[in-house]
Amino acid sequence: MPTPDTLQPPTTLAVDPITVILTVVIIVGIIIALVFVLVVSKFFNLWLQARVSGAPVSFGSLIGMWFRKVNTNTIVLSRIQAVKAGLQVSTNQLETHYLARGNVPRVVNALIAADRAKIELPWDTACAIDLAGRDILEAVQTSVKPKVIDCPAAQTGRNTIDAVAKDGIQLKARARVTVRANLARLVGGALEETIIARVGEGIVTTIGSSGSHKDVLENPDRISRVVLERGLDAGTAFDILSIDIADIDVGDNIGAKLQADQAEADKVRFQAEAEKRRAMAVAQEQEFRAEEQKNRALVVLAEADVPKAMADAFRSGNLGVMDYYKMNNIQADTKMRDQIAGEDD
Repeated sequence: MPTPDTLQPPTTLAVDPITVILTVVIIVGIIIALVFVLVVSKFFNLWLQARVSGAPVSFGSLIGMWFRKVNTNTIVLSRIQAVKAGLQVSTNQLETHYLARGNVPRVVNALIAADRAKIELPWDTACAIDLAGRDILEAVQTSVKPKVIDCPAAQTGRNTIDAVAKDGIQLKARARVTVRANLARLVGGALEETIIARVGEGIVTTIGSSGSHKDVLENPDRISRVVLERGLDAGTAFDILSIDIADIDVGDNIGAKLQADQAEADKVRFQAEAEKRRAMAVAQEQEFRAEEQKNRALVVLAEADVPKAMADAFRSGNLGVMDYYKMNNIQADTKMRDQIAGEDD
């Protein structure tokens, strides 16, 4: 058994501060190295692709885009495409348009197409058109290759524009408008609907001002000339190159229909007036009959006074018996003659 003298207290290990600091520095260095390796591995392919393509993008810019939640693939690939096409577009410009919710690849494609077509299109103008909600690439393509617009448009549900000449004949026309996009007026300019409406108005006005529908059928190009002279593309995003009448047909005789409708209306009006006059005549006849009955009543009253007058004449001696008989004979003779003549009531 060990003796008390042999029992010794455990020795305490001494901690070196320098060792602790070195350990912490090593750990932090390892973490930084891992982060660096991760960042390099994440952006190395894009960085190398941009460097090899002649459109270098620094690691700092890539990391900054990552922190700003910008799609680095979109920015780098768009810059490579622009530089390869000979356009000087910086990463900052691409990133700014991306953060403004713009379509960066479409703007770059539009700039390349405009440069190949020798169309002047600054970066700021292209971005403004894109942010305005317009399809900048389609606008550039329309500037290079004019677009044909049907008038009236198919979505309106109508196949022709109808107008009536001065002789009352209806004409049905269809037109095709060739337009080219005007990039300078694309922001704030009216779209195809305005062009269609103005062309339709011009067609209706031209046909309506013609003295005869035959004049329009003989010279349909007159419509195109008159409409073009009115400058219908003012304030729109397009330049009108030509207006061609695709088809024109003769419709109904609107003038004859209007005259027939007017005659029918006049007939109804005259019938109403005649009925009114007839009703007034019937009422007047009834009034005359009532007046006749009234006069007859007066005659009856007057005849009732005759016997009284005769009685007074007998009493006063102004009427004798022979005179009375003579008067009766005359009345009987008159009555007989009336019966023979067929005038008996």
